[in-house]
Amino acid sequence: MASGNVDRAHRTFVSYIDRTRELYLAQGYGNPYQWAHFDEVPFTRLPVALAECRLTLITTASPPREESTSEGGLPMPKEVSSEPTASPPERLYTEDLAWDKGATHTDDLDSFFPIHRLQEFADSGRIGSLAARYHGAPTEYSQRRTIEQDAPEILHRCREDGVEAALLVPL
Repeated sequence: MASGNVDRAHRTFVSYIDRTRELYLAQGYGNPYQWAHFDEVPFTRLPVALAECRLTLITTASPPREESTSEGGLPMPKEVSSEPTASPPERLYTEDLAWDKGATHTDDLDSFFPIHRLQEFADSGRIGSLAARYHGAPTEYSQRRTIEQDAPEILHRCREDGVEAALLVPL
């Protein structure tokens, strides 16, 4: 098979765990990436039927932007973001995320961020409603920052919007 062609008749193996460890070490961290784990899973049953829930999306993609680095060449800081669901973007910024760009793409927003389907579900009564905002969770390879700073901020924003359920759509 010629280089660059994908054999779609057979599965290909992508070792995301190994790739993440290598990336983590290449970024100057002194020890391999430790995957998050919880003895108790921090999820709960829905308080009402899905057809009555206000739902939001939480993604690891960023709002659209032109550059991923500052004028000095440093990576742009990532922060929790919130954008209106009523006017979803045509695309989200994903170029700085680690995913298999040879096997897939993010050209089709609905393939990894199903906001239009959720709008249809809300219109048809399959879900109660779609929250006024969706949220972006930064990916900085810091569990501490995610647990102590970003996740509580997203939870705060979800509570502001009266959200009862969140669909997590990471890349």
